[in-house]
Amino acid sequence: MKAVMVMFDSLNRHFLSPYGCDWTHTPNFARLAERTVRFDKAYVCSMPCMPARRELHTGRPNFLHRSWGPLEPFDDSMPELLKKAGVYTHLATDHYHYFEDGGSTYHGRYNTWELFRGQEGDPWIGQVGEVRIPEMVVPRKDVYGRQDTINRQAMRREADQPQPQTFKAGLDFLRRNHSQDRWFLQIETFDPHEPFFSQRKYKDLFAKHFDAYKGKAFDWPPYRGIEEKPEEIEHLRYEYAALLAMCDAYMGDVLDTFDELDLWKDTMLIVCTDHGFMLGEKDCYAKCWMPFYEEVSHTPLFIWDPRCGKRNESRQSLVQMIDFAPTLLDYFGVKIPRDMTGKSLTATIDRDAKVRDAAIFGMHGGQVNVTDGRHVYMRSQASADWSDLFEYTLMPTHMRSPFQPNEIVGKTDLADALSFTKDCPVLKIRVTGKSWALRSPESMKNAVWDVESDPKQERPVTDPAIEKAMIAHLVREMRAVDAPPEQFKRLGL
Repeated sequence: MKAVMVMFDSLNRHFLSPYGCDWTHTPNFARLAERTVRFDKAYVCSMPCMPARRELHTGRPNFLHRSWGPLEPFDDSMPELLKKAGVYTHLATDHYHYFEDGGSTYHGRYNTWELFRGQEGDPWIGQVGEVRIPEMVVPRKDVYGRQDTINRQAMRREADQPQPQTFKAGLDFLRRNHSQDRWFLQIETFDPHEPFFSQRKYKDLFAKHFDAYKGKAFDWPPYRGIEEKPEEIEHLRYEYAALLAMCDAYMGDVLDTFDELDLWKDTMLIVCTDHGFMLGEKDCYAKCWMPFYEEVSHTPLFIWDPRCGKRNESRQSLVQMIDFAPTLLDYFGVKIPRDMTGKSLTATIDRDAKVRDAAIFGMHGGQVNVTDGRHVYMRSQASADWSDLFEYTLMPTHMRSPFQPNEIVGKTDLADALSFTKDCPVLKIRVTGKSWALRSPESMKNAVWDVESDPKQERPVTDPAIEKAMIAHLVREMRAVDAPPEQFKRLGL
């Protein structure tokens, strides 16, 4: 048995034809849906990038105990467990966060790995002196805008971009090893994450728009509310659509290779993303600073399992990324550790077997959300007091740097082991300052949404009985993952 995971970043389900979009160019995602089971109620859990990848490895939520950070010494890692069980694991990626301080312990869990450079502000090409940054609707004068400008000069051809190189490496692995048994391949691209950089041939799929637009360049949205003109917002969405078309093309290469090598007979295929993205909906761009609306939290997911052979079907069971680790371990006959709270989706893929009544999701220090598949409940902090938020870690690093001494001295205790830390005590570090996840006024409110009757979340539900039921789900799910007591206090629960 073999398995392939294709993972995109910031893939918005609302832009994919299998989920009802009729104006983007995604024929290969449509083809994928015909060859797999499509999940209609897949949700994020821990946000954003590296917290999601920690739960991909560990099969348990990350965000109630820890912000962005590495795998911890006590963490179970799905690729490493497979490796120890004799399943060869390989990672082909252009996701540069793996090679920053806050993601530095992930790639080493695989037998082998490949990294391709140049996404976003990846500190790749070195250039001293002044750099002319193109004029854009939203100016990018910071270090990341400068670096992105430099990087793009090295990627004038499509073949030089990181996504094509990542998929080529993954497909090279498939061709070298398709006749071998017991391996797991993870092909992971940063696209269609911002900035939405694509070649002209993908823009030509939307030539009417790109030929007509005469404004400034705009392919890198800010993390804030909308201040731009309607035509600029429309242009940004077309830039995303063009990059999405590029993702679709390389997804097609994977499907072609599965056909050519007859991999469908013995190879699982999982196609997923870490989260979605907002492109002007509710007057918002991006993610994390606002509530996790459906555009961000409700994600696309496609799975082919050769054991049951189900294809061109949909599933309504509520699933999350925490389920991927136990699913893959189960597929290869490897014991699932007791600390994994996710569930194997083997029976769900086959017959839509239910794995949970509710699912929690959120970001460290932000709202804690829960859904039962119909309703979404967003629970915010009960007061402006920030004394009840802590990081539980033995690896005190942020995205791009270690914690500084002033974040540790006088703010840290050695806490007793948690239920999942394998008897290891952990640092309990008090967080000071308002969380970035509560920057918008809406993030400081509680809200209930019926996302079946109101998928755009335009009409909050004001039924006390529904809110009470959702609070019960939230408390139960938080207890199930050993949420710290102060998280309940912080939320007024």
